[in-house]
Parts: sequence; structure tokens; C-alpha cells
Amino acid sequence: MRILNGSEGVPRDLTLRHILARRPFTWFDVLHLHHVEFDDLSALRLVLSECARAGRRVVFTAHDVTPVFTSRRLYQHKLRTLVEWNVPFVCLTSGSAAELHAKLGPSVRTVIAPHGYVVSPDELPPLARETKRRFRYLMFGSLRENRDVSTVLHNWRFGRQQRETDLELLLRAPASVNLEHDGERRLWGLISSMAVTEPRLKVDIAPFPTDTEVAETAAGCDALILPYRWGTHSGQLELAFDLGLLPIVSTVGYLHEQYRQHEELVPEPVWFDWSDGNAYAYGERFLRALDRAVTHGDADGSTNGHADFADHRRAEHEMVMAAHHDLYECPWT
Repeated sequence: MRILNGSEGVPRDLTLRHILARRPFTWFDVLHLHHVEFDDLSALRLVLSECARAGRRVVFTAHDVTPVFTSRRLYQHKLRTLVEWNVPFVCLTSGSAAELHAKLGPSVRTVIAPHGYVVSPDELPPLARETKRRFRYLMFGSLRENRDVSTVLHNWRFGRQQRETDLELLLRAPASVNLEHDGERRLWGLISSMAVTEPRLKVDIAPFPTDTEVAETAAGCDALILPYRWGTHSGQLELAFDLGLLPIVSTVGYLHEQYRQHEELVPEPVWFDWSDGNAYAYGERFLRALDRAVTHGDADGSTNGHADFADHRRAEHEMVMAAHHDLYECPWT
């Protein structure tokens, strides 16, 4: 089994248009789709037709039951198209599989395989957390609409129990398409002004933060803030478990089920509820979560170097790989 992305002239971030421009499909055996929001529906249908014609297998990992970037209606059309072509869905939790069956009907083929580790337990960076220093939060990635970074910044900066804490932002380099979006442009303005006036805030921008860069930054932090407005699963939550960071996370989607997959081996995240529509209480709930995290800060809940958790991750990885191998070997039907 060999991944072609990022090798032999194949870009790392492969698009369906790139694949269609390189017919016939003799240069790969399996097309594994992870995200279908950025490719149009006609391209998806054509790729599926061409894969069937060439006898190439297609697998789809349903990271998101609810879309992050596009409309729910369009996303539902794409998922139904995959079902029509009998594409198997890899679901990261049983809850998401049940929701997909409820939305798409009994004909959707689902296989449950957890997300697995983001950083291998054999490649974890050494911890750089000093025993007597200020509590440090981390947020990283892109400023997606489904993450409420503005609420985080205001409550962290002015919260009375947060005055002796630090916050580190490791962000993906913005493009004009980001800065043309009103909400994201205002958020970049808030971050820029706060970075000048607030010495407790550190902002780093990388072209595309790699797992290694994130892990090295996280090694000096205590908690990872995940302020999701909505979502299904979170790779960042799994990374927090890998690195021994305390997750501070909203109770959306199936994140709680992700935690339960490791329940006896990792500290329980600090949860806050942004799901009941009582939006005026969301700031209060989030700040209480930050305050609880600082209270937990003296406890050593790290999983970095925890032998039982490392063994669990290795066994989990073998199971995930076996599940995918079985799907890749299954002929097109």
C-alpha cells in the first residue's frame, strides 16, 4: 500500500479536477476521498463514473456529517451521490454512522474506524513544560467559521482568573479569499490589534503548520482550546490526547464519543455547551470552562509518555489500517 499524494508529480492536496485531467485512471488503484466540499457536484459524479469504468475502488471518510464550508443542501446532494455509486463510508464514531443512516437511508454502506493518532506515540516530542510558570493555552489552524475565536480572545483577555495565563496562536497563512470574508477580516483585525497591545498573546503564522510544528509548539503548552460552533469530529481533539494537552472543547457533534474511545486512559476534557441555542449564555459558559482549566492546571494529566496510552494508540492504529486495507481490497460492486 503506497500513498501517491505528494509524490511523482501528484500534489499533496489533490482535487477532482486534477484527477479528471489525467485520464485514463491507470495510475492509481483506490481513490480515497476525505473531503468533498471544495469540488463541485458535476466533477464528483464524473470521477465516480470514470472510476467505475476503470474498475477503480472509491472510499469516502465521513469526517463531517454537517458541512463546514458549504451549504447543507449541497453537501447532502454530494453524500447522496456517493451512496448512489455504492461508495463505502468510513465513520469515525458509531453516532455519526447512525446519523448518516438516518439521513441517507439504509442503503449507505458504513464501516466504523476511529480517527486514530495524529502524532505516532513513537514520534512524540519531549515535553517542554516548566513546573513553575504561567498556564499556557494553545489554538492553531485556520480561522474557520465553525470556530468562535472572537469569544475566546475577549473572555481570555479580560477574565479575572485569566490574568496570569498566556495564549499562543499558531495560524495558517491567510489568503485574499480569507481576508475578503467580512467575519474573518474582522477577526484578523482583532488578532492584529491585540497582538500589539497584549503581551500575554503570542501569534505565529506558518504557511501550513505541519504536525511536527504543531507538536513542538504544543509541547510548551498546557491546554488546547477548541471553540467549535458546530462540527462532527475533531482531529485536534485527538492531537490533544496524543500530546497530553487538556482539551477545552464544546459539546458538538460526536466529540464526546471520541473521548469515550480513550476514556480510561486520558483526562476528560473541560466541556462547555454551545448547543442549546441560548447564545447569550455562551460567553459565560466558555469563561467558566477556562477557569476550570486553570484550576486543573496543577494536576498532571499528561498522556505524553504514558505507556498504557501509547500501547492503546498502537493497537488502535493497527485496527484502523486493517479496516482500510479490507476496504481497499474489496472489488467495485
